[in-house]
Amino acid sequence: MKEKELERLTELKKIEEDFYSKGVTSIAGIDEAGRGPLAGPVVVACVVMPRDSMIEGVNDSKKVSEKKREKLYEQITKEALGFGVGIISQEEIDRINILNATKEGLTSAIKEMEKDLQEKQRGFEKPEIILVDALTKIDTDHIPYKSIIKGDAKSYSIAAASIVAKVTRDRIMRAWDEVYPMYGFERHKGYGTAAHIAAIKEYGLCPLHRRSFVKNIV
Repeated sequence: MKEKELERLTELKKIEEDFYSKGVTSIAGIDEAGRGPLAGPVVVACVVMPRDSMIEGVNDSKKVSEKKREKLYEQITKEALGFGVGIISQEEIDRINILNATKEGLTSAIKEMEKDLQEKQRGFEKPEIILVDALTKIDTDHIPYKSIIKGDAKSYSIAAASIVAKVTRDRIMRAWDEVYPMYGFERHKGYGTAAHIAAIKEYGLCPLHRRSFVKNIV
């Protein structure tokens, strides 16, 4: 690993190292993908990385290419002590709003992470603290949490979670592109690009669209 990348990762792990220095032994990171799109689910990921984890390239998922994210996803999920993903559908987003849907996904992701941790670590059920990107007033199954604004750019654990969430959601949208190819989901992943909006105006809505997000388009 080049010295510059090592320095970047060391800086990205400062928040985690501060907790470790205070005696914390396990930290989870949480982030989401898909709060803003016009179509598809919101996906929340929760990951617990080993203290010595130093995967080259881990960063805020928005700063990493799609091809690189796929490789990092495999490395992160392989190395993680435990991880979980919560996927909340567009129908549920319309029913309870995107903020509540994201919080629901967070709760699901934590439960899946705890299950994975218990299976992999022989009974180790919960991390001691959760680092989460921006969200507050959340159900973390009684685990203390710290909300960090722009956490995916400030915390290694949150950045790793952001990549898992983004790759998971992108794969879902690529699969839906095969069902509804006229909308171009493989390219824009449901976000409100000019091409996507033009397709909605031409073809109308499909079941994947969030009705509460497209009121001003159709």
